[in-house]
Amino acid sequence: MIFDASRCTLGEGPLWHPERAELFWFDILGKRLHCKARHWDFADHVSAAGWVDRDTLIVASAKGLHRFDIETGAMDLLCEIEADNPVTRSNDGRADPQGGFWIGTMGLDAQVGAGSIYRYYRGALRVLFADMQITNAICFAPSGDTAYFTDTNTQMVMAIDLDGDGWPNGAPRLHIDLRGTDYRPDGAVVDSAGNLFSAQWGVGRVAVYDPEGQFIEAFEFPATQTSCPALGGPDLQTLYCTSAAVGRDGADDGKTFAVETSYTGQTEHRVILG
Repeated sequence: MIFDASRCTLGEGPLWHPERAELFWFDILGKRLHCKARHWDFADHVSAAGWVDRDTLIVASAKGLHRFDIETGAMDLLCEIEADNPVTRSNDGRADPQGGFWIGTMGLDAQVGAGSIYRYYRGALRVLFADMQITNAICFAPSGDTAYFTDTNTQMVMAIDLDGDGWPNGAPRLHIDLRGTDYRPDGAVVDSAGNLFSAQWGVGRVAVYDPEGQFIEAFEFPATQTSCPALGGPDLQTLYCTSAAVGRDGADDGKTFAVETSYTGQTEHRVILG
């Protein structure tokens, strides 16, 4: 079950790169990007990525979005995001089916109202949602016409319609309601059938919900602070999950896990920069 024993203070943002057939993931508080047997260190907090081509990622940091060369480690700024705000950092993010990249911010101390969700699309950055606390669960239906997200402490995963270019169209609506439970939705991913996989912070599991938001089953992990899932592997049926060691001292806290499933993921969408 343990995919990688590196202990992340705050593991996040696993990305299965379809051309390299490799998993990338972050330690946000450790300011590090991981890949099996490799890592890269950064000056700022880094949290999420999308793939541009075989050797290039788009990487979100506390100050903006960057073009990152996997082979050389070179990083070039694409656009600033809250670079003049010392209170915030980037958090959850994912590429959408239209080639855009969604990225959430949040306060370093999870300050109420400090977070926002942005979309970067063909060189333009636009804020989509503001006055949030802990931005998470950014993921997309395979049809490309629906996006999902959460403000973790609300315990509600929201859905919103997208237009043909991938921009939100209309108002968010409730998709999964976890209020009154111990389940706090963190990162999420959607498989090729439209099922949503929700990492749930504090309870050591990834729960699966059908396209209507109904619970199907849960995968349990030996780290309490499960933070974000990804579907990858040679047949896209391996469920990966990052976790966090912050405030915990268990033997498996902060490690990254993998378990085989009967579900098949979507190929991660490519970010179109120009």
